[in-house]
Amino acid sequence: MIDPRAPVTSPVTRRRFVQGVAATAALGAFGTWPARLLATTGAQTELRGTEFDLEIAELPVNFTGRASMATAVNGQVPAPVLHIREGDAISLRVTNRLSEPTAVHWHGLLVPPEMDGVPGISFPGIAAGETFTYRFTLRQSGTHWYHAHTLHEQTGLYGAIVVEPRVVAPLRTDRDYTVLLSDWTDEAPLQVYLNLKKMGSYYNYGLPTTGDVLKDLSRLGVAGAHKRRVMWNRARMSPTDYSDVSGATYTYLMNGTTPASNWTGIARAGERVRLRFIGAGTATYFDVRIPGLKLNVVATDGQDVAPVEVDEVRIGPGETYDVIVQMPDDRAYTIFAQTMDRTGYARGTLAPRAGMQADVPRPDAPVWLSETDMMGAMAAMAPMVDGATGAASMPKKTRHARSEYGPGVDMRVDSPRSNLDDPGPNLRNNGRRVLTYADLRTPGGSIDTRPPGREIELHLTGNMERFEWSFDGVKFSDAKPIHFRSGERLRVILANDTNMIHPMHLHGMWMELESEGGAFQVRKHTITVQPAQRISFGVTADAPGRWAFHCHLLYHMAAGMFREVVVA
Repeated sequence: MIDPRAPVTSPVTRRRFVQGVAATAALGAFGTWPARLLATTGAQTELRGTEFDLEIAELPVNFTGRASMATAVNGQVPAPVLHIREGDAISLRVTNRLSEPTAVHWHGLLVPPEMDGVPGISFPGIAAGETFTYRFTLRQSGTHWYHAHTLHEQTGLYGAIVVEPRVVAPLRTDRDYTVLLSDWTDEAPLQVYLNLKKMGSYYNYGLPTTGDVLKDLSRLGVAGAHKRRVMWNRARMSPTDYSDVSGATYTYLMNGTTPASNWTGIARAGERVRLRFIGAGTATYFDVRIPGLKLNVVATDGQDVAPVEVDEVRIGPGETYDVIVQMPDDRAYTIFAQTMDRTGYARGTLAPRAGMQADVPRPDAPVWLSETDMMGAMAAMAPMVDGATGAASMPKKTRHARSEYGPGVDMRVDSPRSNLDDPGPNLRNNGRRVLTYADLRTPGGSIDTRPPGREIELHLTGNMERFEWSFDGVKFSDAKPIHFRSGERLRVILANDTNMIHPMHLHGMWMELESEGGAFQVRKHTITVQPAQRISFGVTADAPGRWAFHCHLLYHMAAGMFREVVVA
């Protein structure tokens, strides 16, 4: 999964928290693109139509006060917004001006396998200097995105896709913005990966200290403090393992703009504004809120949901959420996207004119992962209540594959929890109404009402100290493909045997997330699996071919949490 030809920079020599300074980019390249395709929307460019020319090349940038090189599309980071229409036949000519192969994946779009853009699975990649033409017909609408299926995703190769519905939706808004949330590092991605392989906590500067031990002794006593330490030592993980990569090297961007540069979307009193949030973080979950405004969630992963009003939404890599906000007055409001590990944030502003800004909240203080994040339902031994039916059941023990008992797995959860109403680590009991999967309902029901003909259970496994990630203890390089029978309806069960959160993405087919009782809940293409959690989803194997199934944390995917799915 790692390109050995990627450049390697020297290791990090100092610990720093990147607040972000004004970004500068070489925008002169825009002059070479056909004027008819360029339309400015905020700091981004939109391309509309059915035929597109996209050129991938290096671009000098400066997000941190240090000159660096990004991977741009048509001279832009993020890549241009593709504004297209459901039902249209699309042609995208992608030219690679890099010195190494690359690829583009159309995340969330149902396309033929040879157009999916995964090197080594469905096509060989785009060689240096070559052009590949992607052709497919749009079978859906909504908010999606495109990105490299290589380490070039970390260096800027990602952009938004807005697919207009063929039939105009009844939900009208006055303004419409895509909001890409991403992470930037001046280090070469391969170096980041090598640092993590040397030490899984390389970028974790929030490790427990002597002060934490003294607090535990005071609060829990000697026996309680010792028990707490023994629990984590046995797991060989840290209670602050939220993210592999942190603000120690990352600057967090909103539409390619640093916090100091303050991306702004114009919005005036009385207007309804649709914000299409896209989790384009390479290794980052963002917790998004707009202080003073409610977020009315109306779609996820391009699929409409029954509207639900919340204060905050957690967005994982690969996920998209559409929210509508109502502007009550002509003041500025901060779009605040703090990272799950609380080491930084991206931010922007909704305001009636450019240059306005509101107060920026301080990131919340992080708390330790809980026993539930490590032990699952066994930590509470309380009945699990199905949010859809109200039925209660005791936690069930799970079975582990033989391959899980090896050096690549440092933790196994015997009784994973199955609740969908948990907002997740660092969001619990924060005084705000936080969206959970239990809140999401796709109108109209399942696309396939047949009961599943069989079940496939897979465990998400890893060893944090060795930075190895896998399914059932088997890395992609050693794994056999997963086989779906063409046309069948099946249930896939994922059990997370780690205390890290994983955004799981299936290419080519929808995942229909089920409630704790097995009822259809919401349709998605990327599903977050909480630490020590068990989830299930239905799949209709209606896309013959070879497909990717993987964790969308790029470095987890590169380290082995990836499988090929063959539908035949």
